[in-house]
Amino acid sequence: MRKISIPTLFFFLTTVILAIVLLVRDRNQADEPGYSSSAVMNRITHIQELALVKHNYTGVISYKDYMKFLNINIPLTDKYFLLKYNGYLKAGVDFSRVKIDLKNDSTIHVSIPKPKILDTVIDEKSVQVFNESENAFNPIKISDYNEALTREKNIMIKDAVSQGILADATEQAKMVLKAMLEEMGFTEIHITEEITIPQIH
Repeated sequence: MRKISIPTLFFFLTTVILAIVLLVRDRNQADEPGYSSSAVMNRITHIQELALVKHNYTGVISYKDYMKFLNINIPLTDKYFLLKYNGYLKAGVDFSRVKIDLKNDSTIHVSIPKPKILDTVIDEKSVQVFNESENAFNPIKISDYNEALTREKNIMIKDAVSQGILADATEQAKMVLKAMLEEMGFTEIHITEEITIPQIH
């Protein structure tokens, strides 16, 4: 009877154990989807910038104000100026709040939050001042320029919303998400917008 050496026996047992471990791992991988929810979410957060909608603006701001007494304009105390500016406004969906429901390797449901205005910018370097008053009784202050620019940002937002920028942001987000998920191999893709229940006051 041939005697089996200890090194040979050890090598044989190690090979059997390794084969069993690989078999179990492969079987578990076959049962799991190709992507986990966290892996999909990581991919989604990386494409947020692609889903933004941007409106560029060039506008003129007209500003006029008076000194007041008992809320009545005092004659000869008016101050005024015109500002020309370039700016932009961005709208989009906050992808960090996206919810993933991974059904299987081919089916996924994505719920996206309501879109919102993310950024409103007036380029200070582009601002030009015209027709500026020089009233010693009521001189123009830096705060007057800031007030005019703040008002203009609110006008930019209202104008963009009325033109449908939020709806455009939702459609852009859906299009970018669908393209990414198809590239990942999903064939049944369902993208919905979260339902917001109005609060009763």
